[in-house]
Amino acid sequence: MEVRVDKYLFAMRIYKTRSIAADACKNGRITMNGTPLKSSRTLKIGDRFSVRKGPITYSYEVLRLSENRLGAKLVPEYMRDITAPDQLELLELARLASASGRDRGTGRPTKKDRRDILTFMSDDYNEDYDDLDDIDDHEE
Repeated sequence: MEVRVDKYLFAMRIYKTRSIAADACKNGRITMNGTPLKSSRTLKIGDRFSVRKGPITYSYEVLRLSENRLGAKLVPEYMRDITAPDQLELLELARLASASGRDRGTGRPTKKDRRDILTFMSDDYNEDYDDLDDIDDHEE
């Protein structure tokens, strides 16, 4: 049995719709051995492919085939995640970077926020702390 790449990506819940999976193939985000895959290419058991989402490249191995969308709990029976540890580290760094800063959903900074940021970034505000060596001299 063989399954089209776009159908498999949709069935394994890597992409939300089959058309998004087909667009990812068309844009060269799905590769096998460094070669971009077309959405019509068929996958077999044992094939390994990579999916580039943002800065991270996920790698997977096909264990079983299915054209129908599966429940999330069944996906590990059909596909194994073999993503390199350095890629997972990039994902963790991206999570940490997004955690710092503004709360999610608070929207754009207000005028007051902008003024506070400009005051903080101005030379007048930071001139007392320009040189840390001066602070050490005053402590002695």
